[in-house]
Amino acid sequence: MPGAAIASIARMIALRVNGEHRELEVEPRRTLVEALRLDLGLTGAKEACGMGNCGACTVHLDGEAVYACLVLAADCAGRSVTTIEGLASDGRLHRLQEAFIDADAFQCGFCTPGQIMALAALFQREPKPSDAQIMRALSGNLCRCGAYQHIVQAARLARER
Repeated sequence: MPGAAIASIARMIALRVNGEHRELEVEPRRTLVEALRLDLGLTGAKEACGMGNCGACTVHLDGEAVYACLVLAADCAGRSVTTIEGLASDGRLHRLQEAFIDADAFQCGFCTPGQIMALAALFQREPKPSDAQIMRALSGNLCRCGAYQHIVQAARLARER
């Protein structure tokens, strides 16, 4: 019927975000990065390319690094999401966050949360990763400022801590 309002097909989902139970209403096409940023106010994950090419939106989904721009929020019902905001614990920065500061591993900082989250997933699986493993973990994250040497140095610093 022309002019009639289309009924919302949004649905309620429950998930665990940074250790907290959260419920939100999401449209079927809302991505995880949109839900995190717009619905939950967690702006650490950045939406840049929207195609999984840059890694700025990297978060952990059930402990695995994923591009949040490629995951539908509705598919995260019942799952656990960790963002850069939830990486620190007990009032202390994660060792990777500290290492990024110590190595001056950012310029503009736009890619930093995604870089750290990609590395944190690696460090969760392998506490003392090799340089090759570090490079592989970072391979899906772009730094438009070209701070790669400092980013790798930060990962090495974290490995030694």
